[in-house]
Amino acid sequence: MCQSIIFSRSPLSVADVVNLSQAKSSAVLDDSADFIEWIEAGARVIDDVLRKDGKIYGVTTGYGDSCEVSVPLESVNQLPVNLTRFHGCGLGKYFSEAETRAILAVRLGSLCQGYSGVSYKLLQRLSLMLQHDILPLIPEEGSVGASGDLTPLSYIAGALIGEREVRFQGKTMLSSEAFSALGIEPYQLRPKEALALMNGTAVMTALACLAYDSARYLCQLSSRITSLTLAAVGGNPYHFDEQLHAVKPHAGQQQVAAWIRSDLVVAETHPTQTRLQDRYSIRCAPHIVGAVQDALPFIERTLLDELNSANDNPIVDSQAQRIHHGGHFYGGHIAMVMDLLKTQVANLADLHDRQMALMLDEKSNNGLPANLSAATGEEKPLSHGFKAVQIGCSAWTAEALKLTMPASVFSRSTECHNQDKVSMGTIAARDCRRVIELTEQVAAAAFMAASHGCLLRKNISELVLTEPLQAFLEQQQTEFPLLTKDRPLEMELRKMLNYIAQQHWQFYKAT
Repeated sequence: MCQSIIFSRSPLSVADVVNLSQAKSSAVLDDSADFIEWIEAGARVIDDVLRKDGKIYGVTTGYGDSCEVSVPLESVNQLPVNLTRFHGCGLGKYFSEAETRAILAVRLGSLCQGYSGVSYKLLQRLSLMLQHDILPLIPEEGSVGASGDLTPLSYIAGALIGEREVRFQGKTMLSSEAFSALGIEPYQLRPKEALALMNGTAVMTALACLAYDSARYLCQLSSRITSLTLAAVGGNPYHFDEQLHAVKPHAGQQQVAAWIRSDLVVAETHPTQTRLQDRYSIRCAPHIVGAVQDALPFIERTLLDELNSANDNPIVDSQAQRIHHGGHFYGGHIAMVMDLLKTQVANLADLHDRQMALMLDEKSNNGLPANLSAATGEEKPLSHGFKAVQIGCSAWTAEALKLTMPASVFSRSTECHNQDKVSMGTIAARDCRRVIELTEQVAAAAFMAASHGCLLRKNISELVLTEPLQAFLEQQQTEFPLLTKDRPLEMELRKMLNYIAQQHWQFYKAT
């Protein structure tokens, strides 16, 4: 049964956004009288100011540096339509369906805070789009992350009024056609509603939530890959001893060491051990993966603050009957944590690239066949095992490392120097997404290679693994058979990648 997530003033979690993005949960808008009144009170403030001929940025003025241009009252309903239109200049690929659901959910959640001066009807239309999977085609490129994600979010605002394309029921069509299929008319924006939709951090925050969830899973996956790598090369399990790690009390490091330790049987003497100390890519894995694990709580707290904030401008305070002009659309916090996360995740790619090199090289793999080839007889001199896969890992890792340059330091003055210091948060989030994709590719290859290495180790000596891990290896052998002769591995790697993206395996119990 699909779980319902209630959109109200209550906080959303990162998991809520992830589940909505994957259509594992459905969006339900709070329809209580108290909530409706809270939202409508903000909309009435805008109406009251307009009746008094007051001045509101983006309602009775132009946008950005054009804030000194007055807009006559008879044109305040046309102004938001113009805002959606002139920002319709995004380029690049379109965000995926999952990403688009996340973006819609994040924007709806922010507007539900009740400080944006929008009507309850607008929230109803956004929740309807989520409920019926009416997904605007949103180009990825064109946001500097302040004033928020103006251009990409204009594609939501434009879809609401029937003027942009959406994905609906497996087809691409004008949003007006999708609404017509449901028997409803395109939405008519109130004076501040286009600005409230567009002048926020929903795109970068949505991408950041999805990136966080993928990175969290990668920490567990990296721990399991390390366990298998150690077993494959006959390494020393004492590197993960509890007392050893107790003297360096980073919680993430200790957690990763515990995960790896739970995979291994620590005997008094290890039957294949030839080195007192394994190479760093094994011995220091808890410190490498643990650094990512330790960054996650800080990243999650930052995401939760942004996710549950009113992050547009101006802010409408219905209780004080005031309109505050500020800069809450600025995506600096998301830029910071995405620059941090992409650097940390790229280190996982580098770790597994090194583990691949360790396993494939006869000089360091403690007796395994070169390139982890299982070929025998006439096939042996012809077969090259994982050789080309390792080259691929090197390429994917290099690209991931290249993308770790922090996006946030590339602020550009734009829009007549009104937006003279911008966050680049959306670019940082997109970079992080790409680093995660590349790291998952390296992890898929390393996971497959380490599993093969363990199966090959069985032919050499006793394999010291726990029973659950032994059973896991047997299942892996069924899906990804040993390389007894060369074969194309692309489809198997893609299958493994799909498993990783879907978080198919749950490796360790939550602590």
